Amino acid sequence: MIQPYAVLAALVMTAGLFTAPAAPAGPATTAAAGPVIDQNFADPDIMKVGRTYYAYATNSDGRNIRWATSTDLTTWVVQDSDALPALGAWADPDWTFPPGGSTDHGVWAPEVFATGPRSFVMWYTAHDRASGKQCIGAATATTPGGPFVPRDTALVCTPEIGGAIDASSYAENGRRYLLWKNDGNCCRQDTWLRLQQVSADGLRRTGTETALIKQNKPFEGTLVEAPTLWKRGGTYVLFYSANFFGNGSYMSSYATSTSLRGPYTKAAAPLMTTDAFGGTVRGPGGQDVVTGPDGRDRIVFHGWNADFTYRAMYSRRLDWQGARPIVEGARIRYEAEDADFARANARYAAGGASGGAVVGGVDFDDSRVTFTVHVPRAGEYRLYTRYANGSDAGAASHTLTVNGAAAGTVDYPVTGWDNWQVSERPVTLRAGTNTLSYGKGANFAEIDAIDVA
Repeated sequence: MIQPYAVLAALVMTAGLFTAPAAPAGPATTAAAGPVIDQNFADPDIMKVGRTYYAYATNSDGRNIRWATSTDLTTWVVQDSDALPALGAWADPDWTFPPGGSTDHGVWAPEVFATGPRSFVMWYTAHDRASGKQCIGAATATTPGGPFVPRDTALVCTPEIGGAIDASSYAENGRRYLLWKNDGNCCRQDTWLRLQQVSADGLRRTGTETALIKQNKPFEGTLVEAPTLWKRGGTYVLFYSANFFGNGSYMSSYATSTSLRGPYTKAAAPLMTTDAFGGTVRGPGGQDVVTGPDGRDRIVFHGWNADFTYRAMYSRRLDWQGARPIVEGARIRYEAEDADFARANARYAAGGASGGAVVGGVDFDDSRVTFTVHVPRAGEYRLYTRYANGSDAGAASHTLTVNGAAAGTVDYPVTGWDNWQVSERPVTLRAGTNTLSYGKGANFAEIDAIDVA
């Protein structure tokens, strides 16, 4: 979710990233592929009460916490009122983001949950007047729309490690847990996603604090943030966002564990990126996961509009391959070095290869690079093959076999070695597991990865 001013203001003020248009109240409905709230509604958190879904978002348009309602996760009514009209006594009500140039008071990334039929708790991020860092506060209300009344003291305030932001909650076996991020990227420190049990009323931390994951993959940049914990079967899936929130490099990924407190293993590639959506969603992140009225899971997240002036809210179907999440409309990446290959070889590669390694040497009649891919529904998909072709003889190709049947070729214009480009073609897949096997074709090429959408 959104990062603090200390590191970012100088980068974004001149770009106008925080000059959001006025947000009218009322229905905000678009086609399924577009945003479901096409106005500033960043870092969305979703809670269901009865048959109604409530969405809460980072401050904008003079409101500390914006909120909206829906019965289907597609058609939303954005409300006029402020769900959190006042901040806790610990927070600086005069601090603005950016300072002096906004009516927004740096109130970010709300999380709302019920502790009883008429008892609701909100966790929120705000600017601590004592330390000058971001901290997490709590507020309570008797209705989902508030007004939420803030507590006088912060729930999490750790200025020595950069502060605390992006609270999220997870509950199981009658216990509730708080997840959050220490805001170390403000101060050239590591950013850790952390977990700790809280009291039944959600207003006090108890027990042991556990550090789950930190930034350590190239695509994450200097940070991980915005934790969302979901359980799929016996596996805990920790969704998170990473990289710089203010442009198209922001993204979402995930890590998995068979134990609540880890260790967590990160996915090899991000879950949602600007490229994965073909540029139609820019900087997807700040995600939350919820079960829809049809019983299927949905992932709700924000993305920038075309001129990067506000972050709209999207809602997409979330399918699963075991504990691997698959987002509707996002390309699924499979690294070549993780495929099965025979009479071919993997090598570390330069030039921005995805995952840092590629497979080449597909030069013999019995050479094969076989990917096992999963899709939720049968039909025609787009296959994107990342390749490099440095053949002196010109264009190259690989033969393609889909589920044991010949399916033509994948063709590669000359690019030069270590210059990774994409070859696109249609492919027909069945629901569930499929095999895509690349064999020797014309001349020579290396495969970096494939994307399926």
